[in-house]
Amino acid sequence: MLPWKRVLRPLTALLFAAAVATVPAATAHASSAPSTGWNDYSCRPSAAHPRPVILVHGTLGNSVDNWLSLAPYLEDRGYCVFSLDYGQLSGVPVFYGLGPIDKSAEQLSAYVDKVLSATGAAKADLVGHSQGGMMPRYYLKFLGGAAKVNALVGLAPDNHGATISGLTNLLPYFPGASDLIKATTPGLADQIPGSAFLTKLNAGGDTVPGVHYTVISTKYDEVATPWRSQFLTGSDVHNVLLQDLCSLDLSEHVAIGLFDRIAFHEVANALDPAHATATSCASAFS
Repeated sequence: MLPWKRVLRPLTALLFAAAVATVPAATAHASSAPSTGWNDYSCRPSAAHPRPVILVHGTLGNSVDNWLSLAPYLEDRGYCVFSLDYGQLSGVPVFYGLGPIDKSAEQLSAYVDKVLSATGAAKADLVGHSQGGMMPRYYLKFLGGAAKVNALVGLAPDNHGATISGLTNLLPYFPGASDLIKATTPGLADQIPGSAFLTKLNAGGDTVPGVHYTVISTKYDEVATPWRSQFLTGSDVHNVLLQDLCSLDLSEHVAIGLFDRIAFHEVANALDPAHATATSCASAFS
């Protein structure tokens, strides 16, 4: 049998590679986020859509690549749309969301203030993919975000951790593996079920008063598993399984955030529930 030290680093590499495999190859550096269209700080919310929408990317994503489809989708529907980068590690370009998640929430807090100041809006709506749907809950619960946010919409959020189809269950068999992951990519370590971060986040209830929560999940998710763990419990929560809306939808963890227009239709419904329309397979063409 191989000594544990000889398999420790390959296991860590495997976990990291599995996460990388869930995001597309970067097509643009995050610093090139559009300054017209979305991330247009001269945009003023309309009476129809009075709150800016802030998009929060997932692990190994960035403010551009994660939103090449959803940002224009929302912009075309009259929203002021913004996106940020967070969780950067020194020496790691383009692939973000790897830093300690409580620190990432602080970055989100500063960014929400920036957007509200620029747009003159009293509150914002947040839409996040994967970690980006979970991390804002820390901001809402511990950093005063509930007073500044109307709604949080999570696309495949790992609200109670991500087992990566059970891969993280192997960690106890490799002494020191968890410590190595925490030391090198703390944002990944924080998302392992049972982490100190998740324990703190979910203690005392999943939600805070005054915020509308929507979770949009797919049963084909291979990262935030089991997929039912994405759902929240609370008095103002709407949990959605895509396949209940369209049984033909085969989106997994990446596709639900990157290009699934059925999921996008549910996002639009969550942002403007007063004018919501039924989501179906036909929403893919709307």
